[in-house]
Amino acid sequence: MCGSELKALPEGVQRVAQALQAAGHPHMPVMLDDAARTAQQAADALGIAVGQIAKSIIFRRKSDDAAVLVITSGDRRVDEKKVDALVGKTGRADAEFVKARTGFSIGGVSPLAHAQPPVTLIDRELLRFDVVWAAAGHPHGVFQLRPQDLQRLTGAPLADVVQQP
Repeated sequence: MCGSELKALPEGVQRVAQALQAAGHPHMPVMLDDAARTAQQAADALGIAVGQIAKSIIFRRKSDDAAVLVITSGDRRVDEKKVDALVGKTGRADAEFVKARTGFSIGGVSPLAHAQPPVTLIDRELLRFDVVWAAAGHPHGVFQLRPQDLQRLTGAPLADVVQQP
């Protein structure tokens, strides 16, 4: 991606593209015609299984008000008790908290390039897939990666943080 292409993207997508470029990631963000605010919408737009969407869920840690990012497969639900056991008691994060801590609006939260680095956990269920897609800082923006790339790009550990299917 050259500089002029980057400037045409929304600000959040620009941040994600710059982070991906700096890390030498081979896949830059793409903009979808329709919004992909949910894992199902993103999967439908990309023609892939909903499980291949690496969804970013933000929680609010109660002890210090830190953002906790859980990256999980689009076909799984986060088990908050498992998350709490790993990072301390958490609660729901409202839209204002998410925007302030991540720099992204709900529906476009990327796993990287946050305004303030979150505590991050990656659910091991993502390893079921060779390729996944994640939000790129905007409800229309996504980027492709391998689940292992999430660890490299975020420095986050793999964990068991979902409800049993």
